[in-house]
Amino acid sequence: MSRICVLGGSGFVGRHIVEHLVEQSHFVVVPTRRRERAKHLITLPTVDVVEADVHDPAALARLFRACDAAINLVGVLHSRPGEPYGPEFARAHAELPQQIVAACIAAGVPRLLHMSALRAAPDAPSEYLRSKAEGEAAVIASRGRIAATIFRPSVVFGPEDRFLNTFAALQRYMPILFLACPDAKFQPVYVEDVARAFVASLARDESFDKAFDVVGPNVYTLRELVEYAGRMSGHPRPVVGLGPRMSRWQARAMELLPVKLMSRDNVRTMQVASVSDARLPFGIEPTPLEAVAPVYLKGAYSRSRFSAFRYRAGRKPREV
Repeated sequence: MSRICVLGGSGFVGRHIVEHLVEQSHFVVVPTRRRERAKHLITLPTVDVVEADVHDPAALARLFRACDAAINLVGVLHSRPGEPYGPEFARAHAELPQQIVAACIAAGVPRLLHMSALRAAPDAPSEYLRSKAEGEAAVIASRGRIAATIFRPSVVFGPEDRFLNTFAALQRYMPILFLACPDAKFQPVYVEDVARAFVASLARDESFDKAFDVVGPNVYTLRELVEYAGRMSGHPRPVVGLGPRMSRWQARAMELLPVKLMSRDNVRTMQVASVSDARLPFGIEPTPLEAVAPVYLKGAYSRSRFSAFRYRAGRKPREV
């Protein structure tokens, strides 16, 4: 492998994958609508940040020219409602994978890695999961023409995540937290482990035409995760769990906010436990939440990866 196009490479998971690709001396193309949004990648050697609209088939054709692999990480959490899913979900999760597959075949790109979501299914209760399943179907249909691998992560945590960090920030400013779906189950996976799985799969024949659930070692309820984020950030607050009806009402009210933190579709997504019995592929040892999150939730971002290294070396993370 030498030239790899990473769609969504400037995002949370993408930047970690790009860094790992650079460490292995790959040449990486990262398309973005605005180049300044990827300033953190511009300084990396062997990375070319290109302004492009990835939803434009002509732009995809140019981006994939002479590429050895394409990686699709594009995803959205919110959409206007629709049936079987809303327009933003359709565009990002269903139509774009179809366009990527077509562009890979036309350009002769032999390898495709695709980010889906744990428990994506055509009959899932949420538009998010149904649209993710449609994207998977497009990738699966390319078998025989492209060597494709699908990854289905649970919620991903890490220093720049919008999950634990959001709940930690809310508890800094709110005296009490009313929490929708407190019993929803997640199996958080460390962003570095996700990146390692993606990059390790590139040249592994056994990953071709396979799909992998990507999860951490432990299962938590949403309440447990929110309370943990509060304690580790130094701002624990009482958490009041809402029942199903009040969870929907809260989500409906939050849909009216300029910045959407929750939607009714998110509530429907959390009706399905985001957990799996699978182990990380390629012998990757999953990193526990407790080995990394306490450091970055206190604001010591530069030490969070060091804590993970200590864990893998068999040493207990330092108290912070």
